[in-house]
Amino acid sequence: MLRKRIFLFFLLLSFNPILQAAENKPTVITTLFPIYDFARQVGQDKISVVLLLPPGVEAHSFEPSAGDVVKVAKADIFIYTSRQMEPWVEKFIRGIDNKKLVLLEAGGDFTGNDPHTWLDFTKAMIMVDHIRDALAARDPVHREFYLSAAASYNKKLAELDTEYQRALSGCQDKVLIQSGHFAFGYLAQRYHLKYIAAYKGLSPDAEPTPRNLAELVDTIRQNKVKYIFYEELVSPRVAETLAQETGVRLLELSAAHNVSREELDRRVTFIDIMKVNLKNLKLGLSCP
Repeated sequence: MLRKRIFLFFLLLSFNPILQAAENKPTVITTLFPIYDFARQVGQDKISVVLLLPPGVEAHSFEPSAGDVVKVAKADIFIYTSRQMEPWVEKFIRGIDNKKLVLLEAGGDFTGNDPHTWLDFTKAMIMVDHIRDALAARDPVHREFYLSAAASYNKKLAELDTEYQRALSGCQDKVLIQSGHFAFGYLAQRYHLKYIAAYKGLSPDAEPTPRNLAELVDTIRQNKVKYIFYEELVSPRVAETLAQETGVRLLELSAAHNVSREELDRRVTFIDIMKVNLKNLKLGLSCP
């Protein structure tokens, strides 16, 4: 009798898509932390989500390994930001032999030298919608769950956007000077700040020229800037040089490309990071 019940259970499982979905969660692999967290917020316990970028590794210097190709080939969905943000993606996906793999470019809408679209939270909401649609198409059994979770999370992003608007609208200083690569253009444009980066490219290892540094020093002095910002997971050496030259203080401003192992284990979220950013921006820009 017991054997018959076990047989009937597995027979039912093989014909019941709901039970199959419960046993076989879609595997989602993401490149950068923002889209990892967006997928985690939308999919929750209905998916298995993996961050391809190792914790603590600077995103722009990352090069995927042969093992990463194998890992993604076994996944159901692969999500990246854009071919400009992750220039290695085009070659990478050519090496993947899985015709059923869903490829999603979540944030391809960008202008100029800055592909960090998620730092405008209205564009982050669009990325969330793209992820929602990919999950719903791949796993239609849980479609309504994904739609509801995405709506709930986008409401939180909208509230965060409002919080930034209110906090940064009355700042005494409106010049955001950052010692690294050009990563905060969308944030500055959204919240009406003048943004100056040490260099325009995407490489975190690029060095500003002596002329760039001299111009930054002049800008700091002319605008009576009190704080300059440096990026997460990047050496603050340029910021320290500027600080020594001008007497300004340093604050971290995270583009949330990636997180440390400790932060990942602690399940730090994109919104958590952005709230710390806002606290530092309010201090650095003399906001009420």
